[in-house]
Amino acid sequence: MIEATQTQTGPVGTGSSGSRRLGGLAIVALAILLVFGLVISPPDVVQGESVRLFYLHVPVILVAYTGFFFTMVGSIMYLKTNSVFWDLLAGAAGEIAVLFCAFGLFTGAMWGKPTWGVYWQWDARLTSTTVMFVMYIGYLAVRHLELPPEVRRRRAAVLGIVSILNVIVVHYSVTWWRGMHQGRTLGLDPQIEGASMMFSFFMGSVAFFLTAGWLLLHRFRVSWLVHQVDQEGLALAITERRAEGEGEGLAGSVS
Repeated sequence: MIEATQTQTGPVGTGSSGSRRLGGLAIVALAILLVFGLVISPPDVVQGESVRLFYLHVPVILVAYTGFFFTMVGSIMYLKTNSVFWDLLAGAAGEIAVLFCAFGLFTGAMWGKPTWGVYWQWDARLTSTTVMFVMYIGYLAVRHLELPPEVRRRRAAVLGIVSILNVIVVHYSVTWWRGMHQGRTLGLDPQIEGASMMFSFFMGSVAFFLTAGWLLLHRFRVSWLVHQVDQEGLALAITERRAEGEGEGLAGSVS
């Protein structure tokens, strides 16, 4: 854990009582998901046992969508307020969303094998999701470029805003283009039958959103503490340089 001085404002550690409670709730929700998703929920009449991947795949994609949305909001707020808080929140949300997007691509491939007979197809949904994943990898890469902090943050913010357009494309890809991927499962007429299947999906969503929230809190706190350490190091360097300048000026006046 990174040590924090008493003069710092904001998080002073990577955990808190609130984050621990959130983590506990996430563990309980994941346990309930395992019981209902693997044991209580029946096989699908068409997809059989492979339908259990639905309780993982769809929730993690929804979490990724939400994370990318938070990245957009944080980016807009940073450009509006120039507050590092929003920049760090956007970056933390982007990292968590990319993680869940990768998990979504993996579970989608595992679901595609028994359903389509292959792990991958150049389907509109799969292709656009992969492009979305790569775009946000690029967003995270921009955040680590060797540039002045202000320039780096602004470039990342612009990319974080623009990239949300591809999230919209991914969401509506099954409507705009015909492909192998099934249509939208959720909506006004949800394509989920049976109370246990619906509850399993609900628990999957709750479990992964709680997990993502817990990860986001910790990632933001780490980013904030690193920022504070960098600021202290910069302030110390400036102080030392001023002291050197004053010393050189004093030496010059004496001579």
